[in-house]
Amino acid sequence: MKDRPLILVTNDDGIEAKGMKSLIQVAREFGDVVAISTQTPMSGMSHAITIKHPLRLNLIKDEPGLKIYLSSGTPVDCVKLAFNSILESKPDLVLSGINHGSNSSSSILYSGTMGAAMEGAINHIPSIGFSLLNYFPDADFSSSQQVAREVIGRVLDEGLPDGICLNVNVPDVSTQELKGIKICSQANGFWKEEFQKRQDPMGRDYYWLTGFFHNREPDGGGEGTDEWALEKHYASVVPINTDLTAHVLMDKIRHWEKTPVQDGSE
Repeated sequence: MKDRPLILVTNDDGIEAKGMKSLIQVAREFGDVVAISTQTPMSGMSHAITIKHPLRLNLIKDEPGLKIYLSSGTPVDCVKLAFNSILESKPDLVLSGINHGSNSSSSILYSGTMGAAMEGAINHIPSIGFSLLNYFPDADFSSSQQVAREVIGRVLDEGLPDGICLNVNVPDVSTQELKGIKICSQANGFWKEEFQKRQDPMGRDYYWLTGFFHNREPDGGGEGTDEWALEKHYASVVPINTDLTAHVLMDKIRHWEKTPVQDGSE
């Protein structure tokens, strides 16, 4: 029997990211840590995996209670490598982050941070993704560490249902301004993309992705959603189900099963 929990930590911001270092620091309070990071920032990779070239993996730190690996793959590759090639036993917890920037609402669909957390949940491991609403490399992660400490303790004590992970977002406020934690639903919103057309020195056109978040909740409110909680200076905790089936629609379209499938032949 293990004396201390085994905790896997990963991220999508690269090995030098302050957010990952902050999460490792908190995780070590609870157990032995194996961390595996991408070589470079890979925000927006979602659940991408590497299939067209081999992956590289290097052990860069090995000390009692902590091993850190560097991978050439995506965040999800990192989790897969850990499960299949690094860890000698199943981890008790998978932690991803702390991401530099929000992963609330529909951002979860693009997030490499949450892709890694969902990969943990798919493999039947309690998993949590953490994000701070600050994109600066030298952001203050004190409030995020406070939230992470609380949520990690709860999950280790109480567990999570199989196939469910947590999406935790923390507002960019001080520990004194942070009002607490709210259990939330995902806000109904989306990113409205805009592309700036530019030219390179050779006169060739290229496009730079920009955009803004549009909150579809009534009057931009949405009480009880993650966006609402963050606006009120609460950390939001959204349970995420890896089963994407829209069960509410299944019975409504069940009659389609009676429709003969046409093969297109005359």
